[in-house]
Amino acid sequence: MSLTIDRRTFLGASASLLAVPRAMAAPFVQPPVARVILDNDFAGDPDGLFQLAHHLLCRSVRIPLIIGSHLPARFGSGHDAVDSAQRAADIVRLLGLAGSYRPLAGAETPLGSAGSAVRSAATAPIVREALREDTRVPLIYAAGAGLTELALAWRADRRIGRRLRLIWIGGNTHSDVAPPGAMDREPEFNFSIDPVAAQLIFNESDIEIWQVPSATYRTMLFGTGELDELGGTGPLGAYLKAAVDSVPAMLARIPGFPPLPQTDAYVLGDSPLVTLSALVTPFAADPASSDYRLMPTPRLNPDGSYTARAEGRPMRVYTRIDTGLTFRDMMARFRLEALRAGR
Repeated sequence: MSLTIDRRTFLGASASLLAVPRAMAAPFVQPPVARVILDNDFAGDPDGLFQLAHHLLCRSVRIPLIIGSHLPARFGSGHDAVDSAQRAADIVRLLGLAGSYRPLAGAETPLGSAGSAVRSAATAPIVREALREDTRVPLIYAAGAGLTELALAWRADRRIGRRLRLIWIGGNTHSDVAPPGAMDREPEFNFSIDPVAAQLIFNESDIEIWQVPSATYRTMLFGTGELDELGGTGPLGAYLKAAVDSVPAMLARIPGFPPLPQTDAYVLGDSPLVTLSALVTPFAADPASSDYRLMPTPRLNPDGSYTARAEGRPMRVYTRIDTGLTFRDMMARFRLEALRAGR
């Protein structure tokens, strides 16, 4: 699933091309690094909206599907997936891309609930994209919430398992890679959206996983000064800032949820989906500036903990994301988009 170009081969090919007369040189279009299916609870924490906008402005990836997914029952409305698809459509519209993308609403219930969907509106499109034979561009499934949609698709056609890679923002921190004081006291939020789906992907599927667990995605801190600056750049920035500003009031409506303290940073925890799929080196197409541990995929337990499996397929667990690269690139693209839109 990787695109690796040997440096010596590249330089040799470059020298050969330089010898071709300019009149004979054919126009060259660079292929994308990856196709990326985006799946997120865009109606929940607004970090997914930042990730979506950033992804849509990246030139190195193609996005065949945008899927809005559901929230946990405690936070949900019963129509979270529809709401998520609508929020995603707002971002698409603000970027002037409404003619190119039509976000889909996924299932409204997790696999473990009574009457959970056998399939959703997203199941067939996911399977179809994964099984395409007309392209060799690798397929990434970038999930910033639960794994309901991917589990439904894999359950519908298990052939997709070896045809894509999952990058997942979710799951508890692993005890053998956790920094001091970083261990979770309860199941991680994205895991809790659909524990059965997450267990299906970890324990039964053959899907390659790149995981960004809780201790890592919490480090994606974006300053409120930068957020204020972003809010003044144009309609997209104003929309994203308003979404973050609305979070305290949204959480206050949830019974028993403690009030959020006022701080000078917000966690854009879904942004590593961009870092690990689009902000990669040109020769090996790998997110070389972020750190990970390679380990056998453990067994994922019902409470979100892990049981080691020496025979598990290899997976990456990211321990550090290049936050500077991620947010510098994001802000630069947002500023350039504001200039473009203002013309």
